[in-house]
Amino acid sequence: MRISRVFLLLAAAAMVNALPVGSMAQTSNNVHVWVTGLEGPRGLSFGPDGSLYVAEAGTGGMTSTSGVCTQVVPPIGPYTGGKTGRISRIDRSGTRTTVASGFPSSADSMGDTSSVADVKFMNGTLYALIAGGGCSHGIADIPNGVAIVNPRGGSWKIIANLSEFVQTHPVEYPNPGDFEPDGTFYSMVPFAGKLYTVEPNHGQVISIGPNGAMQSVLDVSASEGHIVPTGITERNGDFYLGNLNLFPIVPGTARILTLSFAECGRLAAPGFREEGAPWSLHIVGSKSGFTTVVSTAFGPDGLLYALELSDAAGYPTPGDGKVVRVNHDGSIEDVATGLSVPTAMTFGPDEKLYVSNFGAAPSGLGQIVRIDLP
Repeated sequence: MRISRVFLLLAAAAMVNALPVGSMAQTSNNVHVWVTGLEGPRGLSFGPDGSLYVAEAGTGGMTSTSGVCTQVVPPIGPYTGGKTGRISRIDRSGTRTTVASGFPSSADSMGDTSSVADVKFMNGTLYALIAGGGCSHGIADIPNGVAIVNPRGGSWKIIANLSEFVQTHPVEYPNPGDFEPDGTFYSMVPFAGKLYTVEPNHGQVISIGPNGAMQSVLDVSASEGHIVPTGITERNGDFYLGNLNLFPIVPGTARILTLSFAECGRLAAPGFREEGAPWSLHIVGSKSGFTTVVSTAFGPDGLLYALELSDAAGYPTPGDGKVVRVNHDGSIEDVATGLSVPTAMTFGPDEKLYVSNFGAAPSGLGQIVRIDLP
């Protein structure tokens, strides 16, 4: 059976624990470990203060909601949950401090944890994307959603209930084999005063305004089926959306889709659409040849970079993750290799690439690595 999880990393995590010290695949020479000891590092964002902010999946918990609401079907479900997720700040010296904590963190029956999936600054405000909440994840009192975070005091408040939104705005072709009632939100990007977030399990892109207003702007499943969209980035008003695809992994079958507000040659972007017309994105391009894409970003060289979870056939394996980039001639070139279940990346003000390594691995093994560009 082909399985479509955002991660399916019980096997990968077991391999990480079982491998003897020193036996892990060597990373390429341009990969440097910067921070260690993180709890499932996921999305990354540099703040106005120059520090790196890290979303962490936490350690889950023991709370169960079986019998209270619809559960995720086995073998993925049921989930148990707790409030162990957090956001960390890494200063220029590599020192970690907790910015905010107490976020819902859930663990599925295969050992994968989810909590804060991504962090982004928009107009100086820190926003967190929560993926570990909701009753189907063992946490009945906090849904999946977008929260405003106070980096100074550590308080946070949900402004958009994404659990409720996906339940009342179903996609055209959901996947019943591993359907997640609360969704498994993965990444988000700010653009034109809104946040755009990707939900991989259902397959849709949702916009969230600063006041919490939500809208489905693209049903990926309607045209692409169940491809598990993941990492999204924006450049010059267009969006670039990578996909994980199904497991077992078939190398070279993942894509990066180009999304635009333009349709039939007419720009429908902010300020150019008809009054009262709904927002909508359209798939206007596709680049193939990737494997298990979990993050996308444009570098200081203007090229599109993709982070691949594991590029070998089969199931995610430590040491098989890498970063690639698309050259001007369309060729795909390796930038860094030997990564272990990486989950997200971002470019820093120093024009180096920062990656969440061991992002889908047991708590405490998480790293941030810094990559020099070739």
